[in-house]
Amino acid sequence: MSNEYETLRWPTNLDRDAIVARLVQVREAARQSGPPELASLLTGVEDMLSAQIGASVIAAIDLVQEKPQYQPLATQLAMVAMNLKNLKA
Repeated sequence: MSNEYETLRWPTNLDRDAIVARLVQVREAARQSGPPELASLLTGVEDMLSAQIGASVIAAIDLVQEKPQYQPLATQLAMVAMNLKNLKA
């Protein structure tokens, strides 16, 4: 789940489809290696409204940001958070 040339300083510009795809990847990674609450937060992201996606991303970041074992997931969620402005209703 790494994007070799992507950093939070120089983020990739994600559109809605890319945001959802990234969140699906995070969800599947959480299902495999935890935390289960993260997978639950992202269940059904494909059908969520923009505001729901935003709320789920923020809640997911809150869940993993202080846990070093979930740093790769936290990085992916931070990248998505930086692109939430690109969601369209």
